[in-house]
Amino acid sequence: MEQTLRSIVENSRRLVFFGGAGVSTESGIPDFRSESGLYQTKHRYGYSPEEIISYSFFRREPETFYDFYKKNMIYTGAKPNPAHKTLALWEKQGILSAIITQNIDGLHQDAGSEKVFELHGSVRRNYCMDCHAFYPLEYIMDEENCRRGVPVCSKCGGMVKPDVVLYEEGLDGSVIDGAMKAISEADVMIVGGTSLVVYPAAGLAHGFRGDKLILINKGATSLDGRADLVVSRPIGEVLGELADLVPLYGIISG
Repeated sequence: MEQTLRSIVENSRRLVFFGGAGVSTESGIPDFRSESGLYQTKHRYGYSPEEIISYSFFRREPETFYDFYKKNMIYTGAKPNPAHKTLALWEKQGILSAIITQNIDGLHQDAGSEKVFELHGSVRRNYCMDCHAFYPLEYIMDEENCRRGVPVCSKCGGMVKPDVVLYEEGLDGSVIDGAMKAISEADVMIVGGTSLVVYPAAGLAHGFRGDKLILINKGATSLDGRADLVVSRPIGEVLGELADLVPLYGIISG
């Protein structure tokens, strides 16, 4: 299996990676959609995670939203794992042309990746809903900048919103266009750390029409039947073993 995966990646001319929550769980960031996360959220807040991180809930109960958000979706101590590091290395070597991620933690950038399409935004970016002033993550985590746990703009006093795509919100058009272009130009796509159940993001992966499709995930996905190779192991372990790849076709342009 490893040699087959190694051969496919080494012989790829334009590789893209499509990843989900499983990429970051090995960095200690739990998947709040897991069974335990769902139970704990309902037990503590009386709502499901999907309800709490919806746009209507954010506007209606920002104090509860931010209490959940800061405790369950922000992990400032998390560090890139072998999956993030290998992908960043592949980009520098010209093996990888783009990363398309459903994650909002910014760990791909921490590892050194530059061509990253963040489908669901990033916890690193925040903005005032009134004057659109920008604020980094550190600002919203500082209670001195908050009223009852809700960050407010230092310029106009408006409520600050994370630049993440909440339920009921649409994905950013420019990000979608870039991701679709990367997928359409790819000859090989690796889908890793995602069960492909969150739409519309997962629909992008289903649009791949290149030569080779590789699935790396501990559980089954809706694309397993189409894949040329399915690896049922943690993504960090698998990619960490392939960090020594050498591109056969030189540096990818674009």
